Amino acid sequence: MQVSTFLANQSLPINIFTLDSGLTVIHQHLDSTPVVAADIWVKAGSMMEPESWSGMAHFLEHMIFKGSPDVGVGEFDWAIENAGGTANAATSHDYAHFYINTTNTNIAHTLPYLTDIVLRADIPEDEFYRERDVVLEEIRASNDDPDWIGLQLLYQTIYQTHPYKRSILGEVDLLMEQTPDLMRCFHRTHYQPENMTIALVGGVDRDQVIELVHENFQKFCIRSECPSFKIEAEPPLTEVRRHELELPRLEQARLMMGWITPNASNFKQAIGLELLAMIIAGSRCSRLVHELREEKGLVLDIVSDFAIQQDSGLMTITALLEPDDLDLVESIVCDRLWELGSDLVSEQELARAKRLLISDDTFAKETPSQLAGIYGYYNTINCLQDCFAYPALVTEFSAQELQHLARAYLSPERYASVRLKPL
Repeated sequence: MQVSTFLANQSLPINIFTLDSGLTVIHQHLDSTPVVAADIWVKAGSMMEPESWSGMAHFLEHMIFKGSPDVGVGEFDWAIENAGGTANAATSHDYAHFYINTTNTNIAHTLPYLTDIVLRADIPEDEFYRERDVVLEEIRASNDDPDWIGLQLLYQTIYQTHPYKRSILGEVDLLMEQTPDLMRCFHRTHYQPENMTIALVGGVDRDQVIELVHENFQKFCIRSECPSFKIEAEPPLTEVRRHELELPRLEQARLMMGWITPNASNFKQAIGLELLAMIIAGSRCSRLVHELREEKGLVLDIVSDFAIQQDSGLMTITALLEPDDLDLVESIVCDRLWELGSDLVSEQELARAKRLLISDDTFAKETPSQLAGIYGYYNTINCLQDCFAYPALVTEFSAQELQHLARAYLSPERYASVRLKPL
């Protein structure tokens, strides 16, 4: 096993181990707590699905918990809960991850259950068809949620070629065509060591982690190969793309606006865009919240958000408002973006945004589970070491740099706009 180590700072030692198989292990020893978080991250999100297999990655997340050749249906949950632990999982466009929270006295007993179901998922046929009904019901429930509908429309409006345009949950017709054999193929193609990161954080030391990894990450399924396809880079937006939808039983209209931004490899720019999101509508004292909600009463709520993704970032502004105010609010938002590109933000406003982001970063690193999630996430989207410089990078950002980013990526002439209106 090849081993490399770096220190984020004196109080935050992070060990990174790379096994000969390609598996990445991230470890942090916290001797002040008996809690241990184990989080397995896989580069097998919905982006890796052939288009006709839409929803496979999320469906597989469900099926992982149906056991392996050595772990029967329900046995995983019983083992984790019997030890007083918790478990869960999530799927996105870029990844799937599976985690347990337990204690240092139980990690050696519970980790084998997690690794076995993730590495050697059995995907039994009877459970496949039973669980498919659960996934289909999840899709139906989401289709009754206007905010989920709006977000999917925004992605589909922004992304014309890239797999980010597809719903992570999948499409009903395509899910009905999937089979256990196709899912096994997807699993055995992507759930391989070079696509995985395991983060172990908490009351386990370096030697314990090395032993745990050697004991539990040896048995991978025989490799398979999914149908090949090429992921096309999304061309830049060159216009305003609009999509409007009327929905029954909708009490308030939604306005959703989105901009494509650089991918995770441009981490400093990502931090600048997070600062801009905070200034625009990221807090109760931010510009659009103050003007549109508090002063003019044009919206019930408005928020801006920036998401770092592996292949491109996404800046969004979302407002809840009366249908008659849609044109006016969108026009005001565009005017304020022009101002961000033409006028420097004040030092006072910039300092407040920096304090909020640094505080958010601090609060997000309070527990072993949060730390394991952060390390796994950043390593999976290829910017792990950048995340340790987060507070310093936030602190050094200038108003001139933010103005440049606003001009480059938040154009009032090149964005996607989705409107949901009552029927």
